[in-house]
Amino acid sequence: MSFLFNLFKSGNRSVTNSNQAVALENTHYVKWTKEQLIKRVLELESIQNEGLSIPHKKRKVDISTVTKKKKKEFDFSKHNSRFIALKFAYLGWNYNGLAMQKEATPLPTVEGKIIEAMYTSKLVPSMVPQEYSFSRCGRTDKGVSAMSQVISLKVRSNLTDEEQKRPENDPREIRYVHILNQLLPDDIRVSAVCLRPPEGFDARFSCDSRHYKYLFEADGLDISKMKEASSKYEGDHDFRNFCKLDGSKQITNHRRTIISAKILHVEGNIYCFDLVGRAFLWHQVRCMMANLLLVGQGLEEVSLIEDMLDIEKTPQKPIYDMADDLPLLLYDCKFPEMEWIESNLNNYDAVKYGKAVNALALHYQLKATIVNIFKNTLPTAETDFKTKTRINLGDGKGKVVTKYEKMKDREVMHSVETINSKYLKRKKAKAKIKKEELV
Repeated sequence: MSFLFNLFKSGNRSVTNSNQAVALENTHYVKWTKEQLIKRVLELESIQNEGLSIPHKKRKVDISTVTKKKKKEFDFSKHNSRFIALKFAYLGWNYNGLAMQKEATPLPTVEGKIIEAMYTSKLVPSMVPQEYSFSRCGRTDKGVSAMSQVISLKVRSNLTDEEQKRPENDPREIRYVHILNQLLPDDIRVSAVCLRPPEGFDARFSCDSRHYKYLFEADGLDISKMKEASSKYEGDHDFRNFCKLDGSKQITNHRRTIISAKILHVEGNIYCFDLVGRAFLWHQVRCMMANLLLVGQGLEEVSLIEDMLDIEKTPQKPIYDMADDLPLLLYDCKFPEMEWIESNLNNYDAVKYGKAVNALALHYQLKATIVNIFKNTLPTAETDFKTKTRINLGDGKGKVVTKYEKMKDREVMHSVETINSKYLKRKKAKAKIKKEELV
């Protein structure tokens, strides 16, 4: 528009401002649309800029002649690497479990977020963990949280192999904890790094013990009976009746060692099943808790635990529902002596991340308070109907049945041997069909 204004100004130097306005109103431009005026202005400006005496025609640009600047790929071969271990914590209810999955899941996984952050910051060369000696301590299910989970893997380093051996060079190393916490969601936090794990270290196989806690509300439960029943888990037992039987894993040995099994008070009306063991089967803790809740409700005797652990007396797993996933957390993992380097709590970064976690805690606290207000404003039944039984599954809702059936009288699943055999047969049949299709 500046050129059009100058054009009018230069052609009407002797005319007063009022005369200019009248002259402009009498021109044919008054009748033009906005689009026509803009087009004309652009034509006039192109004439001025290029010194042409004819309206500038729109030029076509040959895209093939335009060279785009290619993004330079990061060359990991030009950088050193080192094997480290990372300790981290997470709240599990926003994730589809810990481990990355081969297929897409409804929610992201915790490992998926961590590997994505590492890949984004060029700490690892790809999103495929198997390519850099990746290992995890304990695999948690969807909804389950962890306070001290550990992974080990090979990552990019600022130091040479020789420099990595000397602790005095640690300040020159990449700030792994800081970088990852910058990129991770607030409900996944890296707490420490071990720059020199013991020789032959593996996050899964080097773990001495795993410590779980399952939180539950004491209402309607006999805590003394649960304490007595939980102690029956301690020792070396066959836990095939306390896990999910899966033929794809082809597990034949279900013996596991439980170091400690207790019922502890947490706060107010909340207790926890506190469990320490060397290793656990799939869904083992939730199955153990489901049976403890049956004892606590008085639906089963304390002797249920011993009967279920006796494979001669209960050779096949009775059909029952597992306890809910949300109250379960992997509280700690014990390893041989390691040089864990935690964040400097006195610097700005630590304060910033601490505030983020504080904000997250306040967020959930406010939500819990609002839910309680919501609950108190609604009418509720004083007690359950006497004609039905509500089985406590740890989720607050439970499962309602018309008549409770004792565990010893229930239908049972196929034996471990049968489940493994059926899986292998299906696998062979699928492989045969695939082979025939290729031919």
